[in-house]
Amino acid sequence: MKEFFNEFKKFAMRGNVMDMAVGIIIGAAFGKIVSSLVEDVIMPPIGWVLGNVDFSDLKLIIVQKSADAEEVAIKYGAFFNTVISFIIVAFAVFILIKAINTLQAKMLKEEKEAEAAAAPTTKKCPYCCSEIALEATRCPHCTSELKK
Repeated sequence: MKEFFNEFKKFAMRGNVMDMAVGIIIGAAFGKIVSSLVEDVIMPPIGWVLGNVDFSDLKLIIVQKSADAEEVAIKYGAFFNTVISFIIVAFAVFILIKAINTLQAKMLKEEKEAEAAAAPTTKKCPYCCSEIALEATRCPHCTSELKK
């Protein structure tokens, strides 16, 4: 049993698991922000333009509320709010991924340029130990013929 908990502890403390946990927490907070943006900022002006309609109240009543039964309704207004929230979240994630991909491409390009700049341009002659051009086939100092 102790081994099981030690294994679980190793798993839970891995970097990937912790990163995922942080991502989920931030994602949940971001979802609340987007929901508030849709319900409190975007939908009221749209509802006002459409004649003071509150989208969260829009529903199709199937069965009226009675003394012994709850109301049964299709809440398409709430669904509309959720769809708009999803579109905003999807757009934000798209922008974030696009920015990350651009940054990664830029970093990769800089890395390749640094590697190319750091690549040696000279070599030593195996006969006289002078510095010579990397592409040289004959040493300019001792005139030895060099192998490629």
